Amino acid sequence: MSHCSGFSDPASFTEEGPEVDEEATQEDFEYKLKGFIDLTLDKSAKTRQAALEGLKNALTSKILYEFILERRMTLTDSIERCIKKGKSDEQSAAAGLACLLCVQLGSGIESEEVLKTLGPVLKKIICDGTASIQARQACATCLGVCCFIVTDDITELYSTMECLENIFTKSYPRERETNGISSTHNTVLHIRALLAWTLLLTICPMSEVKKKLEMHLPKLPNLLSCDDVNMRIAVGETLALLFELARETDTDFFYEDMELLTQKLRALATDGNKHRAKVDKRKQRSVFRDVLRAVEERDFPTETVKFGPERMYIDCWVKKQTYDTFKEILGSGMQYHLQSNEFLRNVFELGPPVMLDAATLKTMKISRFERHLYNSAAFKARTKARSKCRDKRTDVGEFF
Repeated sequence: MSHCSGFSDPASFTEEGPEVDEEATQEDFEYKLKGFIDLTLDKSAKTRQAALEGLKNALTSKILYEFILERRMTLTDSIERCIKKGKSDEQSAAAGLACLLCVQLGSGIESEEVLKTLGPVLKKIICDGTASIQARQACATCLGVCCFIVTDDITELYSTMECLENIFTKSYPRERETNGISSTHNTVLHIRALLAWTLLLTICPMSEVKKKLEMHLPKLPNLLSCDDVNMRIAVGETLALLFELARETDTDFFYEDMELLTQKLRALATDGNKHRAKVDKRKQRSVFRDVLRAVEERDFPTETVKFGPERMYIDCWVKKQTYDTFKEILGSGMQYHLQSNEFLRNVFELGPPVMLDAATLKTMKISRFERHLYNSAAFKARTKARSKCRDKRTDVGEFF
């Protein structure tokens, strides 16, 4: 018998009507969450999974820092148990909850403790060939995101990137293989590992970025011939980001096989292969037009993200990769978290949460162009600052 029926309706986490007593609503909400936490220990796998999904819905839709701060050890223990003992769906749900737990806690010691506990378990599942692909995918994303949030431990960063490299480089063709690369049941895992690795590369010291460029730029373009459209797109966007970072490191950056690479990118940007699905071709052409512009012209098509009275400009591949990652984790809760989550606002240099009425906002309006310049400069300054900070740590380590 399931004990979750009274708690598991995601609709219970939507905003209540204006007539409802807010204090009573909050108490009821926290009561439900406590119920979910207790049910993660239930004997029934179905009940445990429903409890995990209920907690995920709650952490996506509200800022619950104080509530989970008091219960983070209990939550971490429950997540660890579900990943270790559960099956595919339960492991995936637990890994997703771990991501959200760190997003809520931010980049402090609490998230460090979560990663310290869960990191070895996540790595074990990722490298376990007998575990389900779904669980390994979720654990790869979780490991990358949690490590990104816990930004202080350079050793853990490099260890995590190595773990992810060991996964996605298995898609690299062997020396004798000259034909196109066929996808396997592991390709989806390799894609997730590549995307998580790319996210972590954005916070590496420039010295480490150079090493990774030398290691992967000669091999990554080979994956553009993979017959899986999602792999081609992931590789294309990673290449665009690598070129962006390389040119930040060295404005005169030169890539020997540029002509061959641009030929491949142009072919994918104009692909008319009859054997490909129309939706796949449309999506691929759109992405690779942008990738080609990035590689050839150092250009990026700026996107605008609106949330409440604010807006954010995504104007570089580093920012796009970061935004896309958290959008996938938070889903429909992304806009709410951009408005209210201090950690996420710090990542995108949005400042403290805005608490202004509509009349005040109108008097403060600046031009779109001014906002764009400020947003762009702030994000790039933050990226450089974090990289310099890492470089200092790395330099110290190298002398000892």
